Amino acid sequence: MTSEKIKRMLDACYQAKRIRDLLPPLPEGVMPSYIQYLEKIQALEKQGIRVKVSDISAAMSLPRPGVTRTVKEMEKKGYLKKLASPDDGRVTYISVTEAGKALSREYDELYFGTLSRELSGISEEEADCMIETIGKFYEIMCERRSRYDK
Repeated sequence: MTSEKIKRMLDACYQAKRIRDLLPPLPEGVMPSYIQYLEKIQALEKQGIRVKVSDISAAMSLPRPGVTRTVKEMEKKGYLKKLASPDDGRVTYISVTEAGKALSREYDELYFGTLSRELSGISEEEADCMIETIGKFYEIMCERRSRYDK
């Protein structure tokens, strides 16, 4: 791969980041990451998982301290609740509250429902290719960073 192609890939990643800035405004005090957390927690719950911070961290490839901080913020705002395990008091489970479900549902309907129609010019295959390519690119860059951080 040429240097020019790599630069174009990085430019595309920058554009992808800017796309996130074009999402509709969230209610005051709601961060975009909250929507991602709500979606991920609900997806894990649908799989029958009693969700812990470590599950969110692993599923989203995020460091635990940051996940813990975001979960605390979301709990204070009423979007998540923590429940101590009845079997082991050291284990805390996280679940989405009704307010969190409502926020997730509203955002999903408001934005993604409309956007799906507007993105009809992008085929499923093109979308899958983009997702796969960005995932591979991210993995390579993470591996590269870990080699240089040693």
